[in-house]
Order: sequence, then structure tokens, then C-alpha cells
Amino acid sequence: MYPNVGISMVRILERLGHQIECPENVACCGQPAFNSGYWEEAREVAVKVLETLKDSEVVVIASGSCGAMLKVFYSELFAGTEHADAAKVLASKCYEFSDFLVTKLGVTDLGARFPAKVTFHDGCHGLRELGNKRPARELLAKVRGLELVEMKDAEVCCGFGGTFAAKFPMISTAMGEVKCASAFETGAEYIVSNDSSCLMQVQGLLSRQGSKVKTIHLAEVLAQS
Repeated sequence: MYPNVGISMVRILERLGHQIECPENVACCGQPAFNSGYWEEAREVAVKVLETLKDSEVVVIASGSCGAMLKVFYSELFAGTEHADAAKVLASKCYEFSDFLVTKLGVTDLGARFPAKVTFHDGCHGLRELGNKRPARELLAKVRGLELVEMKDAEVCCGFGGTFAAKFPMISTAMGEVKCASAFETGAEYIVSNDSSCLMQVQGLLSRQGSKVKTIHLAEVLAQS
């Protein structure tokens, strides 16, 4: 859906000296089926992920949502099965992108330049399941020309929630409108997040409102020079 996010991640990590592999047969982590209660179907998808990523040294993920699935919910999904141990091993190797840079590598300054006023949206899974609030802000603080203005409801859900948006569209839209209004109050030109699904929800609403505020993934900001 947003290939430039992945491209930006690869460019940054290769610039830092890492060898990157992007297995094409991993298309989905299985979270939509898992969240909808179809655990057997979710396992069919997730087993392929376990098999493909089992020899990876580290797995870096561009989304707090997918990251939470691999790092937290795979252990629940595969509990009591023959794949339980493999799920735990994979979980120990998984990092959301900003957390990998700051916590694992100790990198906060990538020499990026992005002259704009921005505000940051904390995706629910990245914040509540992975506990990642600090890393993205430490990275943004080092970006030349960037001014970060926190919105008052930075930790409030945008309303997407994966299948939630499809099951409860009116509630989802109302929540998204609250998020957009909170971001608009900051006077920011961009809403930054480390989860593309949140940004898709917010950008869709902003576009329909005729707003000039844009959304951008953290990796795309950090890849700017």
C-alpha cells in the first residue's frame, strides 16, 4: 500500500551498514483474521511467517500493529501448538523500526533534514502493546529544521483499528474526526506516525475535509536529507 515506507527503511538501514532481506512471500502477519476470531485461518498465514523468518538475525517492522502481532500475539495464537517455541523465538527478534534504531542500535541522529512543523500520532498497538512512545520522539528531535508540536490527544485512537473501521464505520469516523481536529489545533503541516494504517485513516478524513495537513510515516521523514 505504501512502498516508499519500506524503501525508506531499507535505505536508512543500509546506510547504517546492515544487510537487508525482504522476503516477498510474507504478505500478511494474519492479524485481520486473528482479530476477527478466525484463529485457525490466522495460523495458516502466520505459520508461513514463522517459517520464512526463522533464520533472521533481527526482524524490523514498519508498523506497531504488525509488530505487536509478531512480538505479542503470536505467542497467544500458537500457545499449546507445535509452533509455540518458534513463536517465542521470533518474538524475541522482532523490533518496531523506531525502537530498533534507538534501543537496539543506539542511533538517534540520522542526519535527516525535514523543515516543517509536525505533530506525532501514537498508534495504539505500538504504544499500548509494545510500549514505544519515546524512540520516535528522540529520532524526530534530531531532524534538522523539524519542529515537533505535541497534540493534546496524541495517545487517543484514530478510530481505524483494522477490522473495527469496517465493523463500526460511524464510530470509526467520529473518532478519526476528533483526532484530525486535535492535530489541526497544533498548526502542524504534517501528522507523523510509525503506523501506515493509522495514517491511511487520518489522511482519508483530512482529504475529505479539504484540509492541507498531510500525513507521513516516520521512516520517510528520517530518510530525507
